[in-house]
Amino acid sequence: MKTVIMAGGRGTRISSIAPDIPKPMIQIDGKPVLEREIECLRNQGFKDLIITVAHLGKVIMDYFGDGSAFGVNIEYYNEEQPLGNAGALFRLRDKLTEDFLLLNADAVFDVDFNRMVSYHRSKGALVTLFTHPNSHPYDSGLIIADENGAVARWLAKEDDRPQFYRNRVNAGLHVINPKALDMSGVDGKIIGTTDVVTGKVVKADLDRQILKPLAGTGTMFCYDSPEYVKDMGTPERFYQVQEDYKAGRVTGKNLANKQKAVFLDRDGTINVYKGFLRNIDDFELIDGVSEAIRKINESGYLAIVVTNQPVVARGEVSFDELKCIHNKMETLLGLDGAYIDGIYFCPHHPDKGYEGEVPELKFECECRKPKPGMLLKAAEDFNIDLSQSIMVGDGKNDIIAGKAAGCKTVLLNGAGTSGADDDYGADVVAESLSCI
Repeated sequence: MKTVIMAGGRGTRISSIAPDIPKPMIQIDGKPVLEREIECLRNQGFKDLIITVAHLGKVIMDYFGDGSAFGVNIEYYNEEQPLGNAGALFRLRDKLTEDFLLLNADAVFDVDFNRMVSYHRSKGALVTLFTHPNSHPYDSGLIIADENGAVARWLAKEDDRPQFYRNRVNAGLHVINPKALDMSGVDGKIIGTTDVVTGKVVKADLDRQILKPLAGTGTMFCYDSPEYVKDMGTPERFYQVQEDYKAGRVTGKNLANKQKAVFLDRDGTINVYKGFLRNIDDFELIDGVSEAIRKINESGYLAIVVTNQPVVARGEVSFDELKCIHNKMETLLGLDGAYIDGIYFCPHHPDKGYEGEVPELKFECECRKPKPGMLLKAAEDFNIDLSQSIMVGDGKNDIIAGKAAGCKTVLLNGAGTSGADDDYGADVVAESLSCI
C-alpha cells in the first residue's frame, strides 16, 4: 500500500522555533518529525512512500533522498506553486490505483496502521478517518457518526453544533480509495491553472471538496482510537509533544502495545448520584472529577467508563436518550480539558415485570456488573493488560467486577481495598482520583 505524506506546508505558526527549515524537519528528541513518521510506517511494512513538498522542499529531499538509507522507497512531488492541500493528489492520480494512506508530515504520532487498514477494509469504505477524543473539542472540528461508525455529519469549527456532542475529532490521518477523488467532481486537469474569472490559481481542498461531501453517504467511516496523534504546529504544542515523546507517551499509546486503563463507574463516580438517572437535566459532574480524569489522560492510562444502565431494559430511557446523556458527559468534560477514551454500558436487567420494559433486554447477561464483561470487551478492543489496570467505583459490584477481570481496584466510599489491590500504580491512581 502506498503512503502519501503531505509535507508542503509553510509552518508559519511555528517559524519562531526553526525559521530556516521546513516544519517536518523540526527535531523531536533528536530526530526530525518526518523521520519519526517514516520509522513508524517502515516498522509496520509501509515502505512505498510519496512525499509532497513545496516550501524549502529541497531540505527534505536532500535529507531523505530515495529513502534507501531509511529502509523505504521515496518518490517526491514538488509543488512549484501551492495547489491546496489536495491538489497534489490529483496530479498523482495515475500512481494512486488502490487504497492509500494519506498523512500530514507535521503530526507527531505512533499508530498501528495495519489495524486501521483492516478496519477500513472490513467496512468496505471509500474513506476512513482516524478520529479520537482530545482536550479541546469545543474549538475542534467534530465528526458525528452513526452506530455503525459511518460519518453522518462533518462539523467544522465554524459550523453550528449540537448543545451536547461526542468528543470525536478528526486527527488528519486517512485511508482513502482513489475513487473518492474521482467522485469529488474536481477537475484535476485545471488544478494549478489560473481561473479566468477570479484570476486566482485553481487549488483543491481535501476536507471541503473531497471528504466533507461524503458525510451521510455511508461510504466514509470513523476509526476511533486513543493512540497518540498531535499537531505540533505551534511552539506550545511543540514543547508538549517533546515532553510526551521523552516520557514514552507517544510510542506507548500504539495499540500494538499493551495498554493500561483506569475503568470508571459512572453514577456516583463521575456524576452526582441521583438514583437511576432518567433525565438528562439531572446529569451533573461531581466537583473535581474533570481534574481527576484530566490527570488520568496525562498519565498514559486510558480512561474508560463501564456502567450498568438497567433503565434501558426497563423502558425508562431509550438508547438515543442514553447516548444524549453520555454526550453531555463528554461535552462537560471536554470544556474542562478532560476526555473519555471509551464508554461501555450494559442495557440489560434480569428481573421482569416492569411496566414498559423491553423484553429482549430482560435476561441474565455477561456484561452487567458484578460480572466483568464490559471490562473484558474493552480489553479486547484496546489491547489492555487488565493486570496493570484499575477499576474505580463507588459500589461493591464495581470492585467485584474489577477483581473478576484481574484488575486492581479502588473503592471511593472510604472503605478502600487492601493488600495487593493498592500496590500497582497507586501513585498515579491516588493522585488522579484525589479530587473525586
